[in-house]
Amino acid sequence: MEPMNQTITAIDGIKVGHATEATAQTGCTVILCPTGATAGVDVRGAAPGTRETEALRPGRLVQKAHAVLLTGGSAFGLDAASGVVQYLEERNVGFPAGPVYVPIVPAAVIFDLGVGDAKIRPDREMGYQACLNATGEPVAMGVIGAGTGATVGKAPGVTPSQGGVGSACKHLDSGLIVAAIAVVNALGNVVHPKTGEILAGGKENDRFVDITERLLDANLVAGTNTTIGVVATNAALTPAEVNRVAEMAHDGMARAIRPSHTMFDGDTLFTLATGAHTGSSVNTIGILAAEVVAEAVVNAVTV
Repeated sequence: MEPMNQTITAIDGIKVGHATEATAQTGCTVILCPTGATAGVDVRGAAPGTRETEALRPGRLVQKAHAVLLTGGSAFGLDAASGVVQYLEERNVGFPAGPVYVPIVPAAVIFDLGVGDAKIRPDREMGYQACLNATGEPVAMGVIGAGTGATVGKAPGVTPSQGGVGSACKHLDSGLIVAAIAVVNALGNVVHPKTGEILAGGKENDRFVDITERLLDANLVAGTNTTIGVVATNAALTPAEVNRVAEMAHDGMARAIRPSHTMFDGDTLFTLATGAHTGSSVNTIGILAAEVVAEAVVNAVTV
């Protein structure tokens, strides 16, 4: 029987919470793992907005994260991570450092300032509220949380489609689970990974246009797009392995977003490994990671 939860919260220990400012069309989404998960990251876009990514490199002292924040508001939205840190510190969650626990909360942002009210951005209070809203129930998808002001398919003279938040999950009979959550605010169009059919993107005269072709001869504004997300697994992985999975997972983004990883995107994927399952290879996990990222991207604009 297929599990009912086909989102990232199917993994024990992972909770997701959204905070949404509908009027300003912005918000944030937190992925909580209070017991800690081995964490990695891979940044492929040339215009990222991130926090704590260097702490996740192999060889660093801190090897586990306690949450990941995905947020709107461009660089301003990184302030919401302080609310997540506050929430976790109040519960004595974090890296032990003398008299305190220091929560490790990597974060990444999308640029949604061109939609809604640019003066209202996710802040400390909104990040805290997202934590209060976090549950282990199937993830709410679409125009919510960090995906509230997301759009896809952008080029001069075209009208972009609504982006959003999507999640997907794969369960193997061995007990391995690999899942993803993505906030899709891409320069490119979202396409069906197998057929290439455009599912959401830039339109001209109510018809989708090929953003890749437009990019070849367009004067675009850098840094106003980004797809960000988290891949999670119940597998036991080393810091080097979780970073490799993050790298492989970007293949799924490229399958579902065309083009992706441009100079105008800040594409970033984190990986969290909770360690409950042993015996699965990095190759298996990475292959599944790419599949669930592609599915999560599609779900963000279709569910």
